[in-house]
Amino acid sequence: MPRFVTIGYGDQQGYDRTAVAVREAAHAHDAKLRKDGVLMGIAGTPVQVRNPDATQVETANGSFMRSSLPVAGFAIVEAADLAEAIELVSKTPCAVAHGVVEVWPLEQPS
Repeated sequence: MPRFVTIGYGDQQGYDRTAVAVREAAHAHDAKLRKDGVLMGIAGTPVQVRNPDATQVETANGSFMRSSLPVAGFAIVEAADLAEAIELVSKTPCAVAHGVVEVWPLEQPS
């Protein structure tokens, strides 16, 4: 079954202005996804890794990507197709609490 990497973006302000019942339903949806085997986690502090010409590993604290909202979490979902993956994440906290969720098809190298 195809896999998709999802990245949730959201902030406390958007979360706080979302109705409690909507937030609770979103958290229940996340719990069901985890129970069904979705690998999901809250974003920690990122580290950038570079190794130019495979000669020296260099690291830098912080994210490389820039966004108007902070990264809140990640998930790997299995779905029949992109439409199903979108449906799965459309009820998650980031999607309903004034954030956004990106869905990236995880293509397997041949």
